[in-house]
Amino acid sequence: MNETFEIARKNMVINQLRPNKINEENILNIFANIPKENYLDNKLFKNCYLDKNLDIIDKRGYLKNLHLAQIIKYSKISENDKVLHLGGLTGYFSTLIGFLCKELEVVEEDEELFNSLQQNIKKNNTSNINLFNDSLLNGLPSKSPFDLIIIDGPMYRVSKHLKQQLSRNGGRLIYIKKIYDNLGKAYKITRNEDLYSSIYLFDVMSTYEIQSKEKEFKF
Repeated sequence: MNETFEIARKNMVINQLRPNKINEENILNIFANIPKENYLDNKLFKNCYLDKNLDIIDKRGYLKNLHLAQIIKYSKISENDKVLHLGGLTGYFSTLIGFLCKELEVVEEDEELFNSLQQNIKKNNTSNINLFNDSLLNGLPSKSPFDLIIIDGPMYRVSKHLKQQLSRNGGRLIYIKKIYDNLGKAYKITRNEDLYSSIYLFDVMSTYEIQSKEKEFKF
């Protein structure tokens, strides 16, 4: 079975990532070498390398592999970066990010998922990843500022409170803005002092959300 998954991972890199302008070797290497199946229940094994989103719990899951790679690509993660990942799920995407940065703080609010996250990260013997069972919309102000914040669960808006947790000198935030029920758009926000600029990155077809429209977080 492990050999089958290894072949599937290599095919995913060749057929999904490379043809879609994911050319950075460090990104391709982590996708080719980190076993996604180790972070999933048995019932999800057969789908983990398909070109599709992967449902984990109601309204939340892993975006398809290409979108995860695109998020990392546009994040331009440095080996000296301090990163916040909001929405750790079972730890797969967090592990990918952790291999590229100096320090990673991961927040997961669902208690059952947080238990899986803890177990999976512990298996990796990773020393630069810290885990927090807390609200996804709060961020982690006690550990700020961050060079980079990644929010891969679609949401309707990013609060000022979250943006203020970025480093004042070029801090970046990548998030998926939910447009309709099944459509989101990825954006990158960059902070310079008290000014924030935003650029569109790519479209995301997904019904996931970490923030319902009627319960947008306000400060």
